Amino acid sequence: MTLDPQSGRPLYMQLADVIAAKIATGEYAPDRVIPTPGRFAEEYGIAVLTGRRAMRELRERGLIYTVPGKGSYVTPTDAKGAPSPEA
Repeated sequence: MTLDPQSGRPLYMQLADVIAAKIATGEYAPDRVIPTPGRFAEEYGIAVLTGRRAMRELRERGLIYTVPGKGSYVTPTDAKGAPSPEA
């Protein structure tokens, strides 16, 4: 999937939606590390800051959590697909 800089939606939100879709399909599995903002920047041709903002958005949505010095991981979900409270 590509990001559309001409759309009215900010690139970081578009990227967050792409990553969220990959989480929903299981491409990024619970408790597994996801690529870094720098890697997303390379892959999608965006600024690293845009990747960081997307990661922040995903944390706010409860879809990922970050371990300082280790990386960002997909939040485990309960049986209904909601983020687990212990994450």
